[in-house]
Amino acid sequence: MRIVIAGGTGFLGRPLAAALQSDVHEVVLLSRSGGAPGTVVWNPDGTAGPWASIVDGAGAVINLAGESIAGRRWSAAHKRRILDSRVDATRSLAAAIGKAAAPPPIFVSGSAVGYYGPRGEDALTEEAKPGDDFLARVCVAWETEARRAQSDRTRVVCIRTGLVLEKDGGALPQMLPPFWFGAGGPVGSGRQYWAWIHRADWIAMVTWAIATPGVAGPINATAPTPETNRDFARALGRAMHRPAVMPAPAFALRLLLGEMADALLLSGQRAVPANCQRLGFAFQYPTLDAALAAIFEKR
Repeated sequence: MRIVIAGGTGFLGRPLAAALQSDVHEVVLLSRSGGAPGTVVWNPDGTAGPWASIVDGAGAVINLAGESIAGRRWSAAHKRRILDSRVDATRSLAAAIGKAAAPPPIFVSGSAVGYYGPRGEDALTEEAKPGDDFLARVCVAWETEARRAQSDRTRVVCIRTGLVLEKDGGALPQMLPPFWFGAGGPVGSGRQYWAWIHRADWIAMVTWAIATPGVAGPINATAPTPETNRDFARALGRAMHRPAVMPAPAFALRLLLGEMADALLLSGQRAVPANCQRLGFAFQYPTLDAALAAIFEKR
């Protein structure tokens, strides 16, 4: 079937597209610049432009578009770009689906465990209420736009992604240098929970959602064993055969990163994949030690 992906050239989209192509699907990427084979130029301005015809008759639409959250220190302008890029892209895709004579049977739209806000030790299933910090508000707005595509012909899945682990991108490579020099360790108190997932399981979860008609609504794209930051650091140290005892103080991270430090590093969510497990999704890497061992064995 034809699968349309917006935001399909990044850390998640690129390997997802490759996996879908290996399953003999036709993958079409929506791109602002276009030019490459298999891409269609689009302008995600909140409306369905000429590009929207590619959505008509598609078997699935996947939305991963949005400004990088951790790409730079947050300013008011950058926070506005983070929000607008997600809302406008999702609104455009929902509008295209709504106009389609043959709408896709599934729309998978990105979200994040930041939806829940900082929640301490509370175990958070998909039924938990949203938080009220900046990232939570972004996720709520993002998912609200995605749900506009829902109809009796299109189910909507909002994939609330946690910390995705792989060696070639995302957050993990940025964590490694202190550990290589023997100066790795927890950040802040170390008591905050990090909900994580191996990228292979994230890809498998998306393809499973497309193929499983009973999957709809929010799903936590996280492994079933979220870890405190302190335990995460210890597991990373074990996988790298390095010590993990040097904490990064909260005040230093706030000086360096500002508001982003609290949102991304010093707080967290103990999110668990209740809906996926209830519907039978099987994780290849359910524990952090197994996920990190697989990653570092490939070095």
